[in-house]
This record gives sequence, structure tokens and C-alpha cells, in this order.
Amino acid sequence: MTEQKATNVTWHDHTVTKEERAKLKGHKGAVLWFTGLSACGKSTIANTVDHLLHSMGKHTYILDGDNIRMGLNKNLKFSAEDRAENIRRIGEVAKLFAESGTITLTAFISPYRADRDKVRAIMQPGEFIEIFVDASLETCEKRDPKGLYKKARAGEIKGFTGIDDPYEAPEKPELVLDSNNKGIDALAQEVVDYLKKVGVVS
Repeated sequence: MTEQKATNVTWHDHTVTKEERAKLKGHKGAVLWFTGLSACGKSTIANTVDHLLHSMGKHTYILDGDNIRMGLNKNLKFSAEDRAENIRRIGEVAKLFAESGTITLTAFISPYRADRDKVRAIMQPGEFIEIFVDASLETCEKRDPKGLYKKARAGEIKGFTGIDDPYEAPEKPELVLDSNNKGIDALAQEVVDYLKKVGVVS
């Protein structure tokens, strides 16, 4: 998919600043970018973190891979090109949420480092928090809640990440969650503790 350049457009600065929006909400905006293989636990952990933060009175929103592909990105398939565009769009949306002072949780396989790095590059330092949900292919295949690995192994799904398409793990993520050996609640608490440590929430 060739990226189209918009013409005859001008950036408009807003009277209310990002800092003022964050002050009103009582915390900074940030993007928690959960990445990992299918069935590693991304969405479940993100939902649990969302619940914990909401119970603390924080302003949050989840952008989930399947949900986004049912709306904003429903015209995209799973080629490398379409995957890149999928992540680019999500990155831009997540950036807008962060600028509003919202803690935005994204749960996407986002298999390619270059695509994730491009999202990091459009945000301010400290706003993009890459969270690698580390679960082995063996663990994910055992879970396989949607039966996708079984279909991929049978040749019914082509270009499936981890089977016949690569997954490039983050080299320097802000946080690594051991989804092979730890439960969802413990992993979610690790995320909240990290946000407290770096001053996103108090």
C-alpha cells in the first residue's frame, strides 16, 4: 500500500495544551504497546491493566487488534505491507489519545521491529512504552484459544506469525512480561508498578 501524501493542509495548534489536559486528568498520557505472538496474553493482560488503572481513577482506553480490524482497519489484510499500514494507523490514533492525557493500551502482534520503531519515533520521549509479552511458540500453541495455530499448521491460514511469517521480538523494550511462567494478575501488576516507577501515574 503506497502512502499518500496529503496536500493543501496546514497544522493547527490548539489553545489547550497537552500539559493542561494531563493536569486536568491528574496523570500523563502514554501509550502502552503490548506486543507478542498470538495467544501470548496481550489482550488479557491489557484488559486487566485497564481495569486496575480505571479502579485507581485513571483515564484509559484499549485499542485491540481484532476490534480495530473490524472498523478503522477493516480494509487491510495480513500482507507485510498491510500489517505495516495497520500499525501506522494505530500509532497515529494512539498518539492522539496520549496527547489527550489518556493512558492508551494497544494489544497487537505488531511482528516487525521497524513498524514499532516508527510508532515510537512519532511520540515524545517516555510516551511510548513497549511491553514484550514473552511466551514461547510452544506455550502459545498449547493455549490457542481461537484455534488459529491449528489452522495455520493445517495450511488453512497463510502468513501466520510464528508459523510461516516471522515475529521480531523487541531488542530494548521498556518492560518484558514472562507469560510462560506467571499469571495474568501478577503480570498486570508489574505493568502498573512500572507506570508508578516512571511517573506516568502516582
